[in-house]
Amino acid sequence: MGKVTDADFESVVLKADKPVLVDFWAEWCGPCRQVSPILDEISSEHGDKMGFVKMNVDENPVTPSTYMVTGIPTINVYSGGELVKSIVGARPKAAILGELKEFLGAQV
Repeated sequence: MGKVTDADFESVVLKADKPVLVDFWAEWCGPCRQVSPILDEISSEHGDKMGFVKMNVDENPVTPSTYMVTGIPTINVYSGGELVKSIVGARPKAAILGELKEFLGAQV
């Protein structure tokens, strides 16, 4: 998964031509470390349908504040410049895939 910063969030995420999942995380967050490999798997399986990036909230405080990310991990999906889905907290792969089904298609 690529990384996104406050500086390039608009160009990488909001102006993307397909939905983009943003994993808001931090080094010290245990549940974030549990979710990260799951998102890597989903990205490798479905990266053709949507973009996948990570944002370190400690290094990039502006964007999480703008989108009221108050707990991590938070997984947000943006499409057409808008926040369209928010998943807060660590979840198993099946639950995350279920939440993303509308973006990934019926084969999930």
